[in-house]
Amino acid sequence: MSTSGERDRDPAGRARSARPRDAMGRPLPYGAAGEPRVPEDATFTPDEGLAEAQRLIDTDRPFHAHEVLEAVWKSAGEAERELWRGMAQLAVGLTHVRRGNARGAAALLRRAADRIAPYGPDGPYGIDIAGLTALARSTAERMEREGTEAAAESALKPRLTRPE
Repeated sequence: MSTSGERDRDPAGRARSARPRDAMGRPLPYGAAGEPRVPEDATFTPDEGLAEAQRLIDTDRPFHAHEVLEAVWKSAGEAERELWRGMAQLAVGLTHVRRGNARGAAALLRRAADRIAPYGPDGPYGIDIAGLTALARSTAERMEREGTEAAAESALKPRLTRPE
C-alpha cells in the first residue's frame, strides 16, 4: 500500500491498486471503507463470470462486474480472449455512464461492440452478442447526442445472456 502518491506494486513490480473503491470504482483514500473488491488473482469459469457479472450489473456495480469479466478474459484461451475483453469494456462503458462521463462511455461501448460482434449473433455461453452489440452502439450514439442523463435504465442493466 502506498500513501505517497506512488503506484502500488506487487512483489514482481507490476502495478496493482490496493486503494479502496466506491461502488462506481472510483478510488477512495487509503484507510476508507470501500466496496468489496474482486481479488486480483480471482478466477472464474465463463459461466461463473457471467453469473457474477450479471449480479453486479443488476445491483448497479458495473465497475466490479468489469473486474469479474477481466478475470475471465485473463484466463481465456486465445480464441475467446477478445470476446471477454469486449465484455469487460462493456461493463466499463456502463461505469462511465453511471459516472457521468458521456465521452468515455461512448468510446468504451463502441470498442466493446466491435470486439464482441464477431462472436455472434449466437455467442458462446449463451451471451446475447446481437443484443449487447446493438445496445452498446445505440447507447454510445445516445451518449454522444444527449449525454449520460439520457441513458435508459434498461441500457444500464443489460442482460448479458439470451433468455432461455
